[in-house]
Amino acid sequence: MPAAAREKIVVIEDEADILDVIEYNLTREGYRILTSRDGEDGLALAKREAPDLVLLDLMLPSLDGIEVCRLLKSDPVTSAIPVIMVTAKGEESDAVLGLGLGADDYVRKPFSPKELVARVRAVLRRGPVRNERGPRERIARGGLVIDASRHEVSVDGKVAVLTATGFRLIHFLASHPGRVFTRDELLSRVIGDKSIVIDRNIDVHVVAIRKKLGRYRDLIETIRGVGYRFREEDSPR
Repeated sequence: MPAAAREKIVVIEDEADILDVIEYNLTREGYRILTSRDGEDGLALAKREAPDLVLLDLMLPSLDGIEVCRLLKSDPVTSAIPVIMVTAKGEESDAVLGLGLGADDYVRKPFSPKELVARVRAVLRRGPVRNERGPRERIARGGLVIDASRHEVSVDGKVAVLTATGFRLIHFLASHPGRVFTRDELLSRVIGDKSIVIDRNIDVHVVAIRKKLGRYRDLIETIRGVGYRFREEDSPR
């Protein structure tokens, strides 16, 4: 079912054939597509148009994708715009670097149009990171229930006893399924800046939480070299 033609996507890709494939398939789904084949021009386009999403190739003339991503995420005007990086074989380490800078996902070349559309839909569906001071919520995934109003996690009907920090951590991750958070982001958003902590404290908390989750332990995914995310339902593989 085509998307309502309201979401605007900036595609920055220097290979004309790949750009044509991306533009054709996303346009067919109802998205409004704006394109650039140059990193510097693409950055200016994204800042000018304020799109709902940027699809960003890594290898670009004038300004590479990593630098474009860094500049987008360091500018308060564009920092909330989701970014999906497009990588060639052997560029996985650069994709991980992009995730660390704030990119939301990456797609490897060659990709199928179906995979591309699925990833775009998934990232757009997530939306921006919400303020956790908003309304409390109850999150359920199978037999795992995270109830913020009760400050309680249950696994198949049995309460899993977590520390206060452990609860805040799983609640925050589960509130943003599919979104990758670096350890530094989790420290500032979950633990706060009043405690003297190091980023590996997050790893210790994750290990403890996973022990309590039983068969749902794999819902908290480790993104090597970056941080963690809560697995999204029906996420593209």
